[in-house]
Amino acid sequence: QVQLVESGGGLVQPGGSLRLSCAASGRISSIYGMGWYRQGPGKQRELVATITDDGTTINLDSVKGRFIISRDTAKNTVYLQMNSLKTEDTAVYYCNAGSTWPWAYWGQGTQVTVSS
Repeated sequence: QVQLVESGGGLVQPGGSLRLSCAASGRISSIYGMGWYRQGPGKQRELVATITDDGTTINLDSVKGRFIISRDTAKNTVYLQMNSLKTEDTAVYYCNAGSTWPWAYWGQGTQVTVSS
């Protein structure tokens, strides 16, 4: 089993920045990829970004140029740097990780609210 713990959510004004972190523990040797999903109010959960061991990344079109995913394999942690935040980025952000796609493990989620 793999446990994922997110941190870094909060309230930010439009145009601001936040950095989310997700630390993995447990059977971390089984992890090939890590990433982030989000679920906004009344919306379906959607993939935001993901990154694999070989550095391959996938990003949601609406966040390209604003969000950057990175991974520190030594710390078993994935980050999501979110810049130029918009109100429509408001959502619960979930960390996701696994050995094969779609990744099987989920964190508990962290709330990001973008509001003035």
